[in-house]
Amino acid sequence: MTRRTLVASDLDRTLIYSAPALALTVPDAEAPRLLCVEVYQSKPLSYVTETAAGLLAELAEAETATFVPVTTRTREQYRRVRLPGPPPRYAICANGGHLLVDGEPDRDWRAGVASRLAAECAPLDEVRAHLRAVADPAWLLKERVAEELFAYLVVERELLPDGWLAELSVWAEARGWTVSLQGRKVYAVPKPLTKSAAVREVARRTGADTVLAAGDSLLDADLLLAADRAWRPGHGELADTQWRAGQVEALAVRGVGAGEEILRRFLAAVG
Repeated sequence: MTRRTLVASDLDRTLIYSAPALALTVPDAEAPRLLCVEVYQSKPLSYVTETAAGLLAELAEAETATFVPVTTRTREQYRRVRLPGPPPRYAICANGGHLLVDGEPDRDWRAGVASRLAAECAPLDEVRAHLRAVADPAWLLKERVAEELFAYLVVERELLPDGWLAELSVWAEARGWTVSLQGRKVYAVPKPLTKSAAVREVARRTGADTVLAAGDSLLDADLLLAADRAWRPGHGELADTQWRAGQVEALAVRGVGAGEEILRRFLAAVG
């Protein structure tokens, strides 16, 4: 009987990289050739190396594997990304809030998510109101809601007061929410809204025997823990906090080169 592997990977700063995140350390004449995979407002935004593009196409076409992009991006943001290879049958957006099947949202999955959030968490409006109340215009740049599921603030990170994030985390914890600081964004996310829950559903639907995963941020931790094998790059919040787990390999490679290395590890594991 043929074994089937589910390959679930975060996108931003795991497989695809904006110009500031490339972290190229070689002379310009020796830099890898890049392929643009996302355009926003008529400008190139995200890239992979040409080598990574070939590896990703190979992975997407593997007969014994199902490749699934797993992202905190909204559906609109995800649809801007044009990955090499055939379009993935499944994709997970909004940190697990939406499961796309052939590009279309699965209504049953979304209804189930809504039911769990209503039963287990304080309402989004209450959390948004608190975020606005405790944010200081001196360092708050933007306040946003993603898919009516979770909220985030864009902040001047270096100006955040000592203890502010810890106090917000305690407040959110009591209401069934989690708080994390990633780059310039402070995320407030309902506890049941996880990438791992949606990945488990895709694994069930595809009959996958093994789950491989990769991610760089705190919101990827549950995804990596739920996988049989996983990798994190040498950059990102997980690396910055030296986060580790038994089945998660911490790579030393940073920047766009880490995307290549993760894809090599995926393909070697798929066999």
